[in-house]
This record gives sequence, structure tokens and C-alpha cells, in this order.
Amino acid sequence: MSTCINHPGLAWRRSSHSTAANNCVEAARLPDLTLAVRDSKDVVRAALHFSPQAWYRFLIAVEADSIS
Repeated sequence: MSTCINHPGLAWRRSSHSTAANNCVEAARLPDLTLAVRDSKDVVRAALHFSPQAWYRFLIAVEADSIS
């Protein structure tokens, strides 16, 4: 995982389950296939970058409810 300044022109997406209160994260795929994730309440701050493998492991952990 690394951080970087948000890239202009990315197609940021958020869950269809998000509320109007903006209490969610947004994700965008970068040209090098890493995933950028940012706070929807503070989009000017740096985004976190995850490799495809790291993001996959995170999703598996969430699904297994093994994140403490």
C-alpha cells in the first residue's frame, strides 16, 4: 500500500449502497492496474494505492469476517 496525490481524470466509483451522507470510500483503477481508494468526504487528500493482490486479500478477509 502506498499513498499519492489524487489523479485528475480518474473514474472514481462508489458503492450503490452509499448514502447521501457521503460516509463511504471511492475507488478508481489506475493505468498500472493498482487500485486507488479515497475518502468520499475529503477527495482532495491523497488516495491509498493497493496492488491487485493486496486488494484481493483484503476483500477475502472482509468476506470471511477476519479483520480485527
